[in-house]
Amino acid sequence: MAQRIILNAFEMSCVTHQAPGLWRHPENRADEYNRLEYWIELARLLERGTFDALFLADVVGVYDVYRDSAAPALRDAAQIPVGDPLLQIPAMAAATTHLGFGVTIASTYSQPYTLARTLSTLDHFTGGRVGWNVVTSYLNSAARNLGLGDQIAHDDRYGIADEFLDVTYKLWEGSWEDAAVRRDREAGVFTDPERVHPIAHHGAHFDVPGIHLSEPSPQRTPVIFQAGASPRGQEFAARHGEAIFINGLTPELTRPVADAIRAKAEALGRPRASVKILTLATVIVAETDEQAQAKYADYRRYVSVEGALALYGGWSGVDLAALDPDEPLEYVDTDAARSALSIFTRADPTRRWTPRDIAEYVGIGGIGAVIVGSPGTVADELERWIDVGGVDGFNLAYVVTPGTFADVVEHLVPELRRRGRVWDDYEGTTLRERLSGSAVVPEWHPAHRYRGAYVGARSAADGNASFVTTT
Repeated sequence: MAQRIILNAFEMSCVTHQAPGLWRHPENRADEYNRLEYWIELARLLERGTFDALFLADVVGVYDVYRDSAAPALRDAAQIPVGDPLLQIPAMAAATTHLGFGVTIASTYSQPYTLARTLSTLDHFTGGRVGWNVVTSYLNSAARNLGLGDQIAHDDRYGIADEFLDVTYKLWEGSWEDAAVRRDREAGVFTDPERVHPIAHHGAHFDVPGIHLSEPSPQRTPVIFQAGASPRGQEFAARHGEAIFINGLTPELTRPVADAIRAKAEALGRPRASVKILTLATVIVAETDEQAQAKYADYRRYVSVEGALALYGGWSGVDLAALDPDEPLEYVDTDAARSALSIFTRADPTRRWTPRDIAEYVGIGGIGAVIVGSPGTVADELERWIDVGGVDGFNLAYVVTPGTFADVVEHLVPELRRRGRVWDDYEGTTLRERLSGSAVVPEWHPAHRYRGAYVGARSAADGNASFVTTT
């Protein structure tokens, strides 16, 4: 039986996501990102195509590295203006039954106590269809505007994230017992306080003594998505990530990264198959190869080089305007998203990338692969990524929206169904069930150790003394 391909739509609550300049294309409705009807229509389209999830990227800063200015990003709407990715999810969930939602939230700029409540609420409202893409952020502009001055050092951000997740796991899995909520009208008891427990967390970065504010949601812990490319990032992803998002230029170059992440996960006691690896790709598909290539050529006419360099400056932390456009780029450590730099400087030892090369490549599809052709041609290449690249699926970016996704649903999905690579209809109820077959976090996941961990310990019935932080 052929391995099922996981398909997510890769979106962002903005105008220009991975295709700078294409907002000008007459078929692109990306500028409707601030209309709720746009998101509802998109969710319904993706559910018709049995996509696993809509994966929402996010940043809380401005791409101002290129030319040391936000002006290029503003002119091209390069991920600015940008909306809050959380707010459209309830409306999309109400308009669908099965589609999952992965939402990006930076642990660096949030508080675990309040975020745990937010994600529990979303998990309730969606019937267990929510995943959290845990990021540590990479923009200095975000750090400055959130009162941190300079960006926290790269590896230190992951240390904060580890503890952040530990707190949320305690809240989601341990604070409320399964039988805590009684809803007993005759007895007048909604929640049994004996079965609700303070977590008494005291750590290096967070003090959270009390109880979770929400009753257990269908998944308790949302599906954990993660994207880590550095050694520290891969370690974090291997420990926490149920689905791990990586970038790759070719299947051959991606395989070592996928194998390394799975090896790290195995070393932590995880089953190798529990690691679901997704890679970024942009699919341009039409009835024939010739029609698809013509569409691609048309799209290329709208690419903004300035917009591409603005995006890449934010991703990599390197201002390519300061470099010779035809001199090969060398790797340097930055506190930005290191995958954006290493993929062009380290991944392929046979090629030397110049700033001009990178701008042209990033123009459509960002740092991911661009796959162009008929349904058969595209399906062949996606299968090659699965078989050769060692990945489990794709975050599919758009060139124009919703047109790129509509083409995938109309042309590509039927071919993948014919090959047994995607399902004819959804299986399972929650997002986690569809990805891994498990309704709750499995035993290997670090959240699992808190399931029932506080049974018999102090409870909310013991009074406020039980909320005192212990060391």
